[in-house]
Amino acid sequence: MSRSTDWIPALWIDTFEELLYDDNELDYGDQWSLSFNYRQTDTITREEKRRGWKVYSHCAYGHFKCESCHKTWPSARVVVLFRYRLRSDAGQGRGTVIIRPFGQACRRCQDDEFDLPGFTKKEVQHALLRLFGKIRKNCYGEDDDDNDGSSACSTKVWTKPHEKDLCEACCMGICCQDD
Repeated sequence: MSRSTDWIPALWIDTFEELLYDDNELDYGDQWSLSFNYRQTDTITREEKRRGWKVYSHCAYGHFKCESCHKTWPSARVVVLFRYRLRSDAGQGRGTVIIRPFGQACRRCQDDEFDLPGFTKKEVQHALLRLFGKIRKNCYGEDDDDNDGSSACSTKVWTKPHEKDLCEACCMGICCQDD
């Protein structure tokens, strides 16, 4: 599965739970849950801010496969959007993380259909560890190990130039192309 082109939510859930409970990445005694929302944006309303929601946009390396023609391609500019918050209910903290992966359209088909990305387990771990750093900083007041604050890609991988018209995140104005 080193070059999976399939979007696998279970990979994200399993890795999230491994890092959270086996590796104790957020060892504060709070319960955290992970879910998916394929329509969320990077915009937070005043009411959502008041309720503690934060957004982190991560740039990752992934692979795509066109559902129509089955063409595959890699991309070093895959946006994964995380929305998160920590609430306190009667002394017990409950954290929520919502993920949205952004797709890319096939250059060959140009049918305006965005295919979801596939990721390696290593890339998922990297994205979640960066997220946990943001959570530790914004929810628990720890210093962020990532002082530059960027969401730059994990490793420099050379792929073809980024085609903004085929990128769902670019079409929504939130791509990491300029990072």
